[in-house]
Amino acid sequence: MLEPIYAFLDALGLWVLDLAASPWVYAAMFGFATVDGFFPPLPSESVLITLAVSAHSTGVPWLPLVLLMGALGAWAGDQIAYQIGRMIGTQRVPFLRSARGRRAVARAERLLARRGASFILAARYVPIGRVAVNMTAGAVRYPRRRFMIIAAIASVMWALYSVGIGIMAAAWFGHNPLLAIGAGIVFGVVAGFAIDKIVMWFQRRGGGDDDDDDDTVPAGATASGERTAA
Repeated sequence: MLEPIYAFLDALGLWVLDLAASPWVYAAMFGFATVDGFFPPLPSESVLITLAVSAHSTGVPWLPLVLLMGALGAWAGDQIAYQIGRMIGTQRVPFLRSARGRRAVARAERLLARRGASFILAARYVPIGRVAVNMTAGAVRYPRRRFMIIAAIASVMWALYSVGIGIMAAAWFGHNPLLAIGAGIVFGVVAGFAIDKIVMWFQRRGGGDDDDDDDTVPAGATASGERTAA
């Protein structure tokens, strides 16, 4: 069952490596990160990790610009997800109508009301989780300005985290770039889910609501973006 995923990631890694020396790689990084913000099957973490490995091993592409394009693309994708949620809710998004997707939306709606900022920050590391959270934030009218600021912080942290994984993998497996890419991607996925679980554990222990009223979801709002009758 996982073989098609591994084959796709291998092909993606080879394609990214072929593109690494081209000026178009920066636009590609921005595009991957943007689309991944509202379409999680496109793994922008894998692209960023791969480019970090290539930069460390071969000197191309220029890593600071890759990092910048990744962060900007991630922020843009989060804003698109927020706007989709605000316009159509989450009920009409195909991959959020599955049992897993609905659970993610329900969890996002509940925790946005309690710990909005920390939840948005943590969700950036989980592909489907971040889309569910960001679309739900739009659907329940989470304050847009606050969301933009939190998403900017999350995007920079995510880009630094992904590049750091790539550099670390390249340092360990520099003799074999493809092995370094594979190890970096696997570690990135595992670390992302671990971060999510750790943050959720702290949130459950902390309990209570955020002190800032702006973090509170409007009364009666639902994940579909409609309000229930009073």
